[in-house]
Amino acid sequence: MRSSGKFLLIGITAEDFIDNEAGKIENLLDCGLDYIHIRKPGASRKALAELIGAIKPEYYGRLKLHDYYDLAEEYKLGGVQLNSRNSEITSEKLRISRSCHSLDEIDDFAEVNPEYEYVTLSPIFNSISKKGYTSRFNLDDLTDKIKDKSVIALGGVTPSSLTTLREAGFAGAAMLGCIWSNVDEFCKQLKTY
Repeated sequence: MRSSGKFLLIGITAEDFIDNEAGKIENLLDCGLDYIHIRKPGASRKALAELIGAIKPEYYGRLKLHDYYDLAEEYKLGGVQLNSRNSEITSEKLRISRSCHSLDEIDDFAEVNPEYEYVTLSPIFNSISKKGYTSRFNLDDLTDKIKDKSVIALGGVTPSSLTTLREAGFAGAAMLGCIWSNVDEFCKQLKTY
């Protein structure tokens, strides 16, 4: 699990479905996000398949699923994100990333599966979307521990914090709370990065 050198920008969907979500996902990918993680923990397989089916196939390689991993193979998506609900996968065809909440987890997963594309570490800052989910990390303390690893910052991340996170040694940043209240405004902010 080594950093590729490119600073990845990742969006994560809101837990609930929103109006014109497929169109907004396409717009976000067009305005500069590398991946969209589709994270709908309460959704049915059918509802998730309907969302994916509403997205143009040319975007599929840039989508990752947090649930119903078989849909990632069926639609030939960009991969899956392992997490506490779904911590294992048997497919060798999919690109895999992983949710982590401590430095020990990052080290453990790197040993178990060095083929992970990246891991997310959260919460780096106080969460925007999850009230009471506060940062447990000091950026200055993280730099040496994440150096040369593909660690993506998550939690309270906004376009204005991207430069700081890159300088701290992260391989990228994932955003959720700052995106969905106004996708067009988010894209404008992202273009200034």
